[in-house]
Amino acid sequence: MRTFVYPGSFDPVTNGHLDIINRASKICDKLIVLVSVNKRKTSAFTIEERLELLNLSIPNRANIEITSYNGLLVDFMRKVNAKTIVKGLRAISDFEYEMQMALLNHNLDNDIDTIFMMTSIQNSFLSSSAIRELASYGGKIDDFVPEKIADIIIKKLKK
Repeated sequence: MRTFVYPGSFDPVTNGHLDIINRASKICDKLIVLVSVNKRKTSAFTIEERLELLNLSIPNRANIEITSYNGLLVDFMRKVNAKTIVKGLRAISDFEYEMQMALLNHNLDNDIDTIFMMTSIQNSFLSSSAIRELASYGGKIDDFVPEKIADIIIKKLKK
C-alpha cells in the first residue's frame, strides 16, 4: 500500500492546497493530509480549527485521511509507514526551501523521498498568508478558498 503524506500548516486551507490534495490522492493508495506545527510561523487558526476547515473542505475522501502531528515529519512518516512526502510548488522561490527540506528528510531517513507537484496556474499566486491578509480587511476570498469555509475565515480574521 502506497501511503503519501502531504504536510503543511494549512492556515487556512486554500484552493491551491485542495488542488494538490485532489491530484496527489489519485496517485497513491492513501493520502494523509498532515496539519503540522511550524515553530517559525505564528498561526491565525488553532490546530483544531485547521483540521475542521480541512474536514469541511474535503467531503468525499475515500483514500484521504486528515490528522495533525507535532514533531519531526520523518518520525510521523515512520509511525504511519509512509515513504513519500508530497509538496506543492507555486514558484521557483518555493523550490529552494522545499528542496532543502527534502534533502534533510532524506538524510534523516533514506527510505523517505519527496515528490513535488506544481500547482495549477489559476492557483499559482495563492498563499495562506495572502488569504489571511485579504480576509482581515473583509475582502472577498470566495474564489480562493472553498465556499463552505470562506465565511468562517472572514469571521475569524476580520479586523
